[in-house]
Amino acid sequence: MNTIKSIIQKNPALAVVFGFQTFRFLLLPFMGLMPQDAYYHFYGENLSLSYFDHPGMIGYMLRGFTAIFGKTVFVVKLADFMITSFTLFSFYKLAGLFLSKNKALRALVLISSTICVSIVSFNSTPDVPLLLFWTLSLISLYKAIFNEQKGQWILAGIFMGLAFDSKYTALLLQIGLLGFVVFSNPYRKLLISPWLWFSLVISVLVTFPVWWWNYQNEFASFAFQGSNRTGEISEFKIHPEYFFGAIGHQLLLLIPVLFAVFITFTFKYIKRAFLKFKLPKSKTLFLLAFFAPTFVGFFIITPIYWVKLNWMMPAYITGIIIAGMIMSKKLIKAQIITAILFHILIAIQVLFYLVPIKSDDTWIGWKELAIETKKLQEQHPNTFVFANDGYKTSAVLNFFMDEKIYAQNIIGLHALHFDYVGDDLSLLNNKDAIFLDSDTDFDNLDKKGKIHPRLSTYFKNIIELEPIIIKRNEKDVRKFWVFYCTNYQYKK
Repeated sequence: MNTIKSIIQKNPALAVVFGFQTFRFLLLPFMGLMPQDAYYHFYGENLSLSYFDHPGMIGYMLRGFTAIFGKTVFVVKLADFMITSFTLFSFYKLAGLFLSKNKALRALVLISSTICVSIVSFNSTPDVPLLLFWTLSLISLYKAIFNEQKGQWILAGIFMGLAFDSKYTALLLQIGLLGFVVFSNPYRKLLISPWLWFSLVISVLVTFPVWWWNYQNEFASFAFQGSNRTGEISEFKIHPEYFFGAIGHQLLLLIPVLFAVFITFTFKYIKRAFLKFKLPKSKTLFLLAFFAPTFVGFFIITPIYWVKLNWMMPAYITGIIIAGMIMSKKLIKAQIITAILFHILIAIQVLFYLVPIKSDDTWIGWKELAIETKKLQEQHPNTFVFANDGYKTSAVLNFFMDEKIYAQNIIGLHALHFDYVGDDLSLLNNKDAIFLDSDTDFDNLDKKGKIHPRLSTYFKNIIELEPIIIKRNEKDVRKFWVFYCTNYQYKK
């Protein structure tokens, strides 16, 4: 402990990083379960080669942590925090390949200060393992290319494959690698190197479970993530609000100072490439090859498609290293001060919940809902419970309750991976049910007053009960409509 304290005292940059990580760790016990946490834990409880909406790495990791330390909200959050801490350590190792020790530490400060790191430290998403394996891939690719270490090609292939097993956007690693080799004069010779192609083959082999699951399930996941979204983009309807929404997300995730630096060097290199036909030196080009396709590529489609705030996160890894090359101490100080203010606001919201969140994407009220649902089942024996909001309520109640909770496939609607866990819904025939429906707008305590049209197709009688009202600090903060449904009739 004294050794750690001594190192931090001698290096202010490490003190800043340690400060941000300590803040995140101390906030973990106060973070309630998010629907995403519950859904990816549901992955882990229903082990499969892959899953409908994503590959399974985040589910495997959560399964590992909860198997060792127990099934609690804190353990789920701890898994995200620990994996992200490994990512930060790996990032520092990667940055050290391009920067001096002092500048590498500055880059570590920059990435540690971002809201992005806080989000993946607190919330289970496929991005948590993706960022780790993305970073490890780049370390191995650097050593394979610039240090000519042949064995690193094998490691790079494994890590690129594991990144894809985390999230499909990891395909941009292979695209970045080939783009770098094609545009880099000194390293274009790698196109005829068996090691490059051997690495790519290994990466594909490591992704075999994902492909096999898709093959067995009519390529459902690839269709969901690929063709459906491609169809929306091909409609080419201009939505200015999507573009400005993407800017807002990035300002939040990166902190405005760092985002401004990203925009500045992006325009600089684009201008140099297209107007002066001049590419940067090989190592900078390497960094750009794993930045531009993700950051610039997604920004290009923002006027016509809603790009989620986390899609650009992998670009931050090399983007922040580039920023570390050019940012002055004054700008880094401004980044730190702004980041501290942002994180104080986050802590206030988590601890005191001053701003109501009119969405199911919240950590508030889920455990209380499980308690109230259990009471309802005691009042209405032999009932099963289901919800109709994609995955959120069903996943969270599955986490907090001992019995099986169902999703909207009960009433014939597609329910993401709930459709693929092998439930025989015909076994529920003639049973009664409790149907929960979240009121995300929540502006009164009234009953809904109307019945979901599909309920009457599957149940004989539907009676609306009093809504469940969740309180926090004596204030009503969430509301769930409740329906008692009798005599379920399963339909193929």
